[in-house]
Amino acid sequence: MSIRVKTILGIALIEALLLLLLITMALNYLRSTNYEGLSKRAETTAMLFATTTKDAVLSYDLASLESFVGEVMQNPDIVYARVLGPKGEMFVSAGDADALNVNFHADRLVEEVHDGVFDTYAEIKEGGRVYGRVEVGLGIQTLTKTIAQAQRSSALVALMEMVLVALFSFLLGAYLTRQLKGLTDAAQKIASGDLNVTVPVKGKDEIAEVATAFNAMASNLQEVSRRRDEVEEQLNELNRSLEARVEHRTSQLEEKNQELEKANRDIKDAQAKLVHTEKLASIGTLAAGVAHEINNPLGFVISNLGTLKIYSDAYREMLAEYQQLSGLTDITERDEQLEKIRMLERAHDLEFMESDLDSLLSDTQEGSVRVKEIVKGLKEFSHVDQSEEFHMADINQCIESTLKVVHNELKYHCEVKTDLQPVPQTCCAAGQLKQVLLNILLNAGHAIKERGTILVTSQQVGGMIEVNIQDDGEGIPESLMDKLFDPFFTTKKVGEGTGLGLAISYGIMEEHGGGIRVESVAGEGSCFTLFMPVKSC
Repeated sequence: MSIRVKTILGIALIEALLLLLLITMALNYLRSTNYEGLSKRAETTAMLFATTTKDAVLSYDLASLESFVGEVMQNPDIVYARVLGPKGEMFVSAGDADALNVNFHADRLVEEVHDGVFDTYAEIKEGGRVYGRVEVGLGIQTLTKTIAQAQRSSALVALMEMVLVALFSFLLGAYLTRQLKGLTDAAQKIASGDLNVTVPVKGKDEIAEVATAFNAMASNLQEVSRRRDEVEEQLNELNRSLEARVEHRTSQLEEKNQELEKANRDIKDAQAKLVHTEKLASIGTLAAGVAHEINNPLGFVISNLGTLKIYSDAYREMLAEYQQLSGLTDITERDEQLEKIRMLERAHDLEFMESDLDSLLSDTQEGSVRVKEIVKGLKEFSHVDQSEEFHMADINQCIESTLKVVHNELKYHCEVKTDLQPVPQTCCAAGQLKQVLLNILLNAGHAIKERGTILVTSQQVGGMIEVNIQDDGEGIPESLMDKLFDPFFTTKKVGEGTGLGLAISYGIMEEHGGGIRVESVAGEGSCFTLFMPVKSC
């Protein structure tokens, strides 16, 4: 084998090794740099996306989530983006439908991606608690094409170099050695991270083209690196801006929360006043019946007291005569005094007085107790209940107590029937429930114009207690059913109702975790159902 051949083969072999080393190093750097940049970009995008959507996820603001997802999809190479809730439920998603339908599996390395999409995620946390997560997919097609193009370009450059070395090595040995040394130095600088490298180009031959191609590759790498740095700087700036916006928004939310708490306290105070006002109005409605109910026992109590006064005067007169008799010693005078006493006994009908005295005292005591019970019931019922704390109570006792209070108003034109089944005690404000029962019983009584029946039943249905109050009165037109619980809505004449009774009653039942259902047929009657859960305090 000639020296020339050996030289050509040696140079060709050396050139091939150097080119292989150069291209491998450049492509490995290009691949690792871009893969690392893509991975960092995906991670940063997911973290920023999670930070941006945190407030919206916490407040379930789907409109804002859709806006944020739309902004994220404006970024190049983003294939899809979605926001999930704490249990993996989908809130918002956008992007390629096929990619969204694939089961999510986070990719650790870009080299492991087989579907063309680098999948990553970030959790949405607040106070150490996870409220959801965001998932983002970045397409790697552009990056793959760039690397493939670089590989093809490198392979082409290598092939051209080998052909040129084989054909012209014996003429350009020294020149080629210098060029290769320059390329080797440049490749080593690129491998060490120095992308600001330019290989001198001399002439217009193939070696010059190789140098030009190398310079172009180095320039591309430099441009890619510059763009990556710009994107990272933009992401960092966006992160700082988002942090400021989040702090500002958090401050605004805290102020709004304080305003809402104050408004809530004001509403509760107003509600307490309305409940008390409505209770006083209800008691005013009962006033006439209560006055009549009190006047009856008071009438015969006063009458009996008058009779007892007469009996007391008679007994005093008889006692005075007996005292006078005890001081007489003369028989004639004693006989005359005894005769006078007998005449007084006949005049006052002492025997009747003695038989009537026990009946008068018993009737007087019974009437006084009746008045006391009526006043006691009204006093208990008129207390302000908004401040009453919840405690264990029997709903049936509340019903029976309320029926006693409303009895005077209903007894003249309504027959009240009850069917109260045993129900467990539950945590409630008993006074407030009595107010609800009173409002609905009075409404039932007003719906019955002449004579009618009110049926009150109670029962336990599952974990709920239900109380039904059914009347056979005029009923409620269907057109008014939607307005039934509106504040200040009433079908009564001016001065006969406040229009707050049912609205307040509905609010009280909601505070107890229950509500009110209404069934009514015009001309046939209505049925109000109160329901609330069985629970412990």
